[in-house]
Amino acid sequence: MRLIQHPGPSSGRIESVPAGLQAFSQPLAPGFSLLDAVRAAFDAEGATSGVARLRGGVFDPWPYVMPALSRSPAHAVYFSERFEARGPIRLQEATITYGRRGGQPWLHAHVDWRDADGQPHCGHVLPHEAMLTDDSARLDGWALNGAGFEVQPDEETNFSLFRPVLTPVGMPPPDARALALRVPPNVDLCAALESVCRAQGWHSATVRGGVGSTVGAAFEDGRVVEPFVTETLVRHGAIRADAAGALRAEVDVTLVDHLGGRHQGRLARGCNAVLVTFELLLERG
Repeated sequence: MRLIQHPGPSSGRIESVPAGLQAFSQPLAPGFSLLDAVRAAFDAEGATSGVARLRGGVFDPWPYVMPALSRSPAHAVYFSERFEARGPIRLQEATITYGRRGGQPWLHAHVDWRDADGQPHCGHVLPHEAMLTDDSARLDGWALNGAGFEVQPDEETNFSLFRPVLTPVGMPPPDARALALRVPPNVDLCAALESVCRAQGWHSATVRGGVGSTVGAAFEDGRVVEPFVTETLVRHGAIRADAAGALRAEVDVTLVDHLGGRHQGRLARGCNAVLVTFELLLERG
């Protein structure tokens, strides 16, 4: 498994906070930025944080950044200059972490889309600038109760990142069936999910959301993504017991590497270290 050396000290600790969970589904209203449209959907549920999966929708403009090598010793990896798609794009699929940055609504989204010529792309959208122009976008969300995601400085990576926190309005309900997670660098994503479930005594769980990055990628079918800086979204994730009772994580992703390659597949267990961060929810099965 390939690893990455960041500028700061590492704890290697998976951050987790128990949470109540409320699933909902809503169309997004056109004429707003992606951030404002998602905020309105969570506001309608009385929620300030959660994760979501978004499908459909035409956006114009569509500004974004790509994974990139670092230009400074302050960071091990970085992101590219700002790009903007030529003409409207049609969103195929996105995973979103929604929470607070400096006390204000913010989101982190990795997106798979097709450009005006129908060519597939993947990257990190700038949500306050991307504008939704039609009514075909559908958001499947999972609102958190008693926990949330908040942007905070991270000493290891020298970035400000979403981290799970207890919310000041109260503790999660006694029957909280979810965990808000952040997996740190150099921890295998599948192994992290399995270990969290074992620690909780869960026999199965489903991944909700899933925004992050891996050190390249190794897929279950033997394919390897050599370029090591990626932006990754989880298309499907589940943890289940095999015939012997051992927990196994199955995580299907779409990712883009820093050379522009777009890839899809199921991550090989034990072979995919987190690059900078991975934010997600685990819902008990």
